[in-house]
Amino acid sequence: MVTTRWGSRRVASGRNTLIITRTSTSASHYTVLLSATRKGARLARLLATERIRSWGLPHEKAALIVAEPAANAALHGRVPGRNFRLSLNRTPDTLRIEVKDPRADRLPVVRPKTETGEQPRESGHGLLLVEEFADRWGVRPELIGKTIWAELDLSV
Repeated sequence: MVTTRWGSRRVASGRNTLIITRTSTSASHYTVLLSATRKGARLARLLATERIRSWGLPHEKAALIVAEPAANAALHGRVPGRNFRLSLNRTPDTLRIEVKDPRADRLPVVRPKTETGEQPRESGHGLLLVEEFADRWGVRPELIGKTIWAELDLSV
């Protein structure tokens, strides 16, 4: 069964209002468009966690993986008036996480680990977490925007 909801749904969250413009779900697929804000990024992590939990899969690593590209989509991939998309795809062997934002001109870069004696940077370490927890990950530039994807093997 596939459920698709068109239109907008407003979710009040403190001062700001998040707008979820469309969701699509099935037994093995989940997609949602979220506002490119910090609260939208947080909602992406919470929605992904709940969906993965409902599938009976371990959600801890996946929540950390979703959090980073969602936060990057809100912070670096934001285009006024445009949303970002979170997609989860489940196969018997793999959970695939995708976050698509509208900025193709700003591709993510994994910063190398600091040399000894060098002061660590305050930010820019999130993709190191994705690299550590995901079994595979990458960036796919598209005609409009880019998609950051990561895969977790389920048959361990």
